[in-house]
Amino acid sequence: MTSPTGRKVTANIALTLDGRYNGPGGPMDLSAIVPYATTEVARNHLTRIWENATTALLGRVNAEGFLGYWPAVAADENADPRDRGYAKWLVDTEKVVLSTTLTESPRERARVVNAPAGEVVAGLRGHGEGDILINTSPSITRALLAADLVDRLYLLICPEIAGSGQRLFDDGLPGSRWRLSSKETGELGEMALIYDRVR
Repeated sequence: MTSPTGRKVTANIALTLDGRYNGPGGPMDLSAIVPYATTEVARNHLTRIWENATTALLGRVNAEGFLGYWPAVAADENADPRDRGYAKWLVDTEKVVLSTTLTESPRERARVVNAPAGEVVAGLRGHGEGDILINTSPSITRALLAADLVDRLYLLICPEIAGSGQRLFDDGLPGSRWRLSSKETGELGEMALIYDRVR
């Protein structure tokens, strides 16, 4: 979908081979994802994800987790430069947190919005520049896929089958076609993929 400002809506997430972003232990079970999150391929992919983005769109849970963890990485001179680059971007960029329960912002440069994701994205696309990144927030990604508002998917595919857990691509999403724009495979079998929506 074309925006008057040319802003693209992008989304990033890590998934298992069976399409899950967590395992049978629930939302905190990332055992099939974590071993691949700090590989060379994953770190290079992380840089591609944020380098054109000027707004981070987050759900409440991810906002609280990310904004509790990444600022320390931004300040750590010994951190991998790619991790630190992402962390500094996340600290400094505009952050929009979608929540029905938060009443105040969890961090500086973050604002809380209680509105449907599609409505928020339409407002963001109407002004400013740079990509709007749905930052590892599956519920927002699903809602915007359902509304056909995602222009690019950054996927890190981890070579494990979780067996159960939550899936990103639930039944009921509308059909859509995507073009593979970039693929990088790591030594552990992980794949960093970039897909662009074909409209």
